[in-house]
Parts: sequence; structure tokens; C-alpha cells
Amino acid sequence: MRLLELIEDLKPIKVIGDCVYTNQNCEVLGLCKDSRLLTKGDLFFAVKGQHFDGNCFIKDAIDKGASAVVTDTIAIDRLPIPVVIVQDIYKAMAYIADKFYGHPSAQLKVIGITGTNGKTTTATLLEYILSNNGIKTGLIGTIRYSYNSKTLKIPIKERFTTPEAIYWQYLLKKMKNKDIEIVISEVSSHALALKRVDFTEFYLSIFTNLSRDHLDFHGNINNYYKAKMRLFKELTKKAAILNIDDFYGRKLLKSLKGKDLKVITYGMSKDADYRIENVEESLNGLRFNIVTSMYVLKVSSLLIGLPNVYNIASAISASEFLGIDKEIIIEAVKKFPPVTGRFEKMKLDQDFSVVIDYAHTPDALKKVILSLRKLTKGRLITVFGCGGNRDKGKRPEMGSIASKLSDFVIITSDNPRWEDPKIIIKDILKGIERDNFAVLEDRAEAIAKAVKIAKKGDIILLAGKGHEDYQEIAGIKKYFNDKDIVEKVIKNKSEVWFCPDIH
Repeated sequence: MRLLELIEDLKPIKVIGDCVYTNQNCEVLGLCKDSRLLTKGDLFFAVKGQHFDGNCFIKDAIDKGASAVVTDTIAIDRLPIPVVIVQDIYKAMAYIADKFYGHPSAQLKVIGITGTNGKTTTATLLEYILSNNGIKTGLIGTIRYSYNSKTLKIPIKERFTTPEAIYWQYLLKKMKNKDIEIVISEVSSHALALKRVDFTEFYLSIFTNLSRDHLDFHGNINNYYKAKMRLFKELTKKAAILNIDDFYGRKLLKSLKGKDLKVITYGMSKDADYRIENVEESLNGLRFNIVTSMYVLKVSSLLIGLPNVYNIASAISASEFLGIDKEIIIEAVKKFPPVTGRFEKMKLDQDFSVVIDYAHTPDALKKVILSLRKLTKGRLITVFGCGGNRDKGKRPEMGSIASKLSDFVIITSDNPRWEDPKIIIKDILKGIERDNFAVLEDRAEAIAKAVKIAKKGDIILLAGKGHEDYQEIAGIKKYFNDKDIVEKVIKNKSEVWFCPDIH
């Protein structure tokens, strides 16, 4: 497309560069925000990120053949290619990406799922239900990007729960070209705050819950809530599905009154459209009823834990809105296997249980521990740490929750990133008031310790990393998988292993 065609309705502050006026046929062959990946003819977005300023790499982009530059920096030198100066670089990037790829969301049914916890399981279950009904589906989320159950190879730079605007619109376009009908996406608060999904038409959006997370980015819980709510108030066209057992779900319900959206609610609340009743939990699965004004659905599932009751209820609500027959929905829920690293029970030949969960927020940790507490015949042993270079305020809170609700806690490392693991652990210890813990900084040693002390009937919870198959220490990612450690210790193979760097 031509540059002036792409920015026609963008209303930039100004456009500079002689060739804009002498040659309005400046052709844009692609879009790029990383000069290292730029190819000739790309429009380069000079974005000021958390660690790098894209304006410092404009010369590199020009040397590689960039067709033009978009920036929000006013004081910029005159360049040999057009420069589009905008007020909001993130909004401009989303607008141009949507236009460049032909506004693909208008030709798809895009479903957005947001909330602090439960996004991945809800998205994966909904994909499973729709696929079982013969619907061609795409998935964009934390664990994988895929269509028709075919996982896509994702560049490391794009491995976000919700990708950057350029890659987001590219994926939607790619899925449209593959005749995908419905795209299910996890929409993170970062994506909404940074406008990655702006100009996307969401057909249906789901709210799971909201509790403390990402305050290092948002500053406070109110800003976090406001970011999440953009999905419903600004981007969703047809329907919103809300968990009204959650305080913020109730708040959102009130704020959507008068908006031209069909609002569907779920939860244990008496006024929920999909009311959860008679929950039976075990380590083998769940049984419960969903009561509507018309009928009662009897649900059984291989998933464990009360949080998954809510995830299932939200997926059922969405499936029915999309026109899926309730018998097909219930059968799919019954067969759906546990999601990797989400309340996942390891099936090994031992007389105690091991559960792996991604819980890395205070609320998620509390919910998973309380769920397992009800199922524990022996002791509940919790192994967890907190991520580095993230919200430090949640660390003592998580320490308090783990210590109060578990029989024994082993505090260890998660992904320390660039922080000293000892400092992270020290922060966690500030919240612990009981003498029922041990500290083992090395996560492999911590897991091995938990397995070795476990007795018949005990449950070990490995929290924080879930599906991740790496550990990031001092900025270097090395292969690490909680499951591998458990298996090796149980099978008495080795207590020492080599973790190659991930490049």
C-alpha cells in the first residue's frame, strides 16, 4: 500500500520529507518495529520501549531500506525518507497494522478473554468445544498460537500472551486466509494499555476475574481495572460474558448498563444467568450443575479445583451464545484434558499427588491452595517463588498465603530475571508468620526436597511456572521444566542435570 493511503485518516501531527511531496507513490511493503528484523520497503515504527528507544535505530532502518518512519518524537532531524510524526505511537501502529492487513477482524468472529486468572484454560476449552462442533477455530494465547489445532512457530520477539499490534493483525489476516471462522484470544492488560488490539472488532468478550497483578506496570489496581475494561467498553460489538461472583465483574456489569451489548452472567450468585450449583470436587475431576432459566446442565470434567468450575461455566456460556448445541458442549467438557501447567495433576506411580499450576498472583495462589486443601488426605506441601523485576508488593502477601494455608512451604526461585534471587526470597519471608517453611534458592533442589519428604496421601503444589519450560536468571533463559525434575526424582534417575541456554 502507499504511505499516504495508510495514514489517510490517522491525522498525524505532521509528515516531513521531500519525497512525500514529490512522490506520493511511496510504497509500503511491510511493517516493522525492530530494525534488526526489517526488510527493504518496510514502514519502520520507532517505538520508545521499556528498555530501548526505537528512535535510536532509525539510521539502521534506513540503511536496511525502510520506506518511511513513524515516530512520536517531535524533535527529529530531516531524513532522506518520509517521517510521519504522531501523537500516540501505539495507536498509530495499531491503526496502520489493521489497515495494512485489510481489517481482518471484520471478516472473523474474534473472541477476547481477559482477567487476572483463568484466561488460558477458558480459551483452550472454548477452542476444544468449537472444534468438536466442526467449527474452524484459531487460538492466540499464552501457551500457543494455532489454527485448526496446528501450532504456529512464533518468533521469540512475539511470544506475548497477546502479541504486538503488527503481529496481532498479521495473525488475524493469516487465519482469515485459512478460512478460520472464530478466533479465540487471551487479551492481556498490557495489550489493552498499549493498544495492541485497538481497531479490532471483538464479537464477544469474556471477563474471568480481577485481582492484584502487574502493578509494576499499571501502578495501582484501578488502572489495571481500567485497562481490562477497555475490551468491553470500547472494542466489543455483540456480547459480554461476566463472572459476577467477582467484585470487579459486578462493577463492570453496572458500567455496561445502557450499552448496546448483550450481557450474560455466570457464577454462584443467585441472579447469574448461568448459575453454578452442587459442586463436587476430587483429584479425579469435577461434577456440578449449571442452572439457567430454561434448564439444568449436569457437568462433569477431568479438570480439578474450584477455579476450573468458573472457567468451564464461562466457556459453556460463550458456546451457547455462539449457537452450539448443549449436548455437544457437555460431551466436549467431559472429554477435555487438563491444560498444561494449569491445575495439572502429574500421573506417576507414587502414593502422593503432584499438582503443577501457573499461580503467580496472591489470589491465584490462595484459590489453588484452598482447592487442594479440601482434597488433601495428608499434608499440603507448597513450592513457590516470585518473579524478578515485577510487582514487589505481592511477594510478602504470597508468602503469608502460602504459609497460613499450607502445612509446609518451600520458598525458592521462579524467574528472577535481573534481580538477585536472595532479595526476592527475603521479600517473600516478610509475610511469613509461621515456622513451617524452608528456603532452597535452587528450584530443582526445592522440588526434589518436596518429593523426598512427601508421604502417602500428601499433595505437592508446584506453583508459579506452570507451562513454562525455561528459567530466566540474570537475563539468560535456560531450559527448566518442573515436570522433568519431579519425574527424575521419583524415578531415582539423577539429582544433577544440565540446563542448556535458550538462544
